[in-house]
Amino acid sequence: MDNSGVLLAVIGVASAVVIVVWFVRYQLSLARVTETMLDAEEALDAGEIERARTLMAPLLTRFPKLAVVQEVSADVLYAAGDPLSAASLWEQAMKKLGASRVAPRLVAAYTALNRPGDARRVAALVPDDPLARITLAWCELAAIGGDRAMGASLVREIAAGDARATVSGDAMASALVAIAAAEEGDAPAMRESLHRVDERGNELAAHDRAFIGYLVGVAQREHGALDIARATWTAAMDVAPESIGAALARRERSHLPQS
Repeated sequence: MDNSGVLLAVIGVASAVVIVVWFVRYQLSLARVTETMLDAEEALDAGEIERARTLMAPLLTRFPKLAVVQEVSADVLYAAGDPLSAASLWEQAMKKLGASRVAPRLVAAYTALNRPGDARRVAALVPDDPLARITLAWCELAAIGGDRAMGASLVREIAAGDARATVSGDAMASALVAIAAAEEGDAPAMRESLHRVDERGNELAAHDRAFIGYLVGVAQREHGALDIARATWTAAMDVAPESIGAALARRERSHLPQS
């Protein structure tokens, strides 16, 4: 083999080594990314929103177009009370990850933003998803521009379905029933549903209690008990100040007339 052949062989081996090293580093990087995202999701489940944000912020900066990073970052931003940023990331992630995986949470973001048209559009992509349906019920009952009659109809379906299988699902369904009853002027049904919420409240994590407190305040407002609604929203803000529930409660409280 002449010198040129040896040189080409050396270059080929060197190139192969570079590729192997790159591949190994890439796999290790993906493993670290996955581990960090799992840690962030665990932090969210524990109500440690600031820790989740600290974990995900560098990943989103480094991998802004990676769908799974967009998805988990949106989870964190929504939980932290930033549904606008969450909606943008979930819309991008949904193009690659699919509606069945992302749409139910995106419905919640648009509901929190008082954008029922977008919430309905996204919910229509997953018409049989239980989370999307209960979230759409929240949208129709509480969002500006929501269809209250449609919301009440959805709530009746939900109340008879499997949304109550979890403590948080049961509390949310009961709170939505209370809102529908208040809007229909059925005070006994509202009180009965709110009693159900109270029964489950101690079993909820703080961030879930804040969100349910926001919904309970909506029911009380619709019933005309403005001072009680104000106190309920204040309590929701105190129990988990950095959560989406607190953000929604803060917004609704700010719209109440001064007593």
